[in-house]
Amino acid sequence: MDARAKRFEEYVSLIAGELGHADRVQPFRGYCTGLLLPVVRKSVEPMAAYLAPHRVRSEHQRLHHFVADAPWPDEAVLGAVRSHVVGRVAHRAGVPEVLIIDDTGFPKQGVHSVGVARQYCGQLGKQDNCQVAVSVSLANEQYSVPAAYQLYLPADWAQDQARRRKAKVPQDIAFATKPAIALQLIEQAGKVAPLPGVVVADAGYGVDTAFRDRLTELGFTYVVGITGAVSLWPGGRTPLPPKPWAGHGRRPTLLRRDAQHKPLSAKALALELPARRFRTVMWREGTNAPLSSRFAALRVRCAHRDYWHAEQRPEQWLLIEWPAAEPEPTKYFLSTLPADTTMRELVRVAKLRWRIERDYQELKQELGLGHFEGRSWRGFHHHATLCIASYGFLLTERLAGPKKTLRHPLLGEIPALPGDFRPRGSPAQAAPRTGLHQNPAPRTRRRIDRAARAMPVLRTKQ
Repeated sequence: MDARAKRFEEYVSLIAGELGHADRVQPFRGYCTGLLLPVVRKSVEPMAAYLAPHRVRSEHQRLHHFVADAPWPDEAVLGAVRSHVVGRVAHRAGVPEVLIIDDTGFPKQGVHSVGVARQYCGQLGKQDNCQVAVSVSLANEQYSVPAAYQLYLPADWAQDQARRRKAKVPQDIAFATKPAIALQLIEQAGKVAPLPGVVVADAGYGVDTAFRDRLTELGFTYVVGITGAVSLWPGGRTPLPPKPWAGHGRRPTLLRRDAQHKPLSAKALALELPARRFRTVMWREGTNAPLSSRFAALRVRCAHRDYWHAEQRPEQWLLIEWPAAEPEPTKYFLSTLPADTTMRELVRVAKLRWRIERDYQELKQELGLGHFEGRSWRGFHHHATLCIASYGFLLTERLAGPKKTLRHPLLGEIPALPGDFRPRGSPAQAAPRTGLHQNPAPRTRRRIDRAARAMPVLRTKQ
């Protein structure tokens, strides 16, 4: 056993301590090994064929039971992965400095896979039939590791008892918005170990005022994306004070607005700024050139329904990105980082969200995050947890290993499939089919008045 394989065995032994039963160690090792194989499809059946070519059926049953039915805790396994990764790589790559909240979609066919519905799918860039999962990751500029992960269950799924029973959705899972799920995941992860104090999220979460307020209540600062429609009070403008008391009845306490005294949208505020307020900031080195854009930052107060409040909301940062080649601003961020934070630091933290894109790219393309073919709630989450566990091993090998390692550090070559292996659903023997005759017809010279002879184009394979 070489040193790399020995480190993998040590990693398996460490994480397997959270599985709750010794009989689950071997399928855990096998499943993670299958995910690390450089093969195209990483669902249960192909992995079983590669891992045990001479006993595919029994290996398939063992892996399927482990991922779809065995009641081991996802939260405990993810906690062990997180602790191991951070402990091993911190001396070289630093400790995580932010929590990144995001979601990712998995295109699906049919209606039976748990949580599948017609909704926005980031992978496709449009609405389509898919599953969506919310994740919370620990990150800095060098690496990120998912710490919590949960499927978003659309309202029609949450209310359909027949589909819930068939997909084995736990009774305590009710409909919750994605921002609400993210907050639940943060609170659960915070019970396992201390979390970074800064949260980064895109506009899908940042536009939710209740989400931002709850982060503040939990003691987090944030840098979150918003849309240009969010209403704000710029510096020097505030809501009107409560109405004067008439001397009888309850004393008025609510803030006011009128037609001449009202907040501005983030976009309108950005368009009012003079050009000198924008300056170019570089946030990191890209693949071919440094990444930079034009930004402006100013102090504002959120105005969302503040007419139901007696006090103004606290000041925070509005960060505006307006690339020189664009006719209007392209991105907006709100941040509760301290008032003395520099614009460069605001931009750097806001742009840390790119790490999660790298996470999802590798988890999907290299580790088969979207390859699970089961339909149950437990199977969906177990498969994701095992993908994250395998990703954790890759991270430690790259960042804390003795030297630069391969993309897939376990196996140097792909095992051969058994000669009689046929995936489920494939015909045992292909029937003869009509194929296109690919030999081109010879070019000939003929008289225009001569009738053309029939030329056979299709032939039957013998």
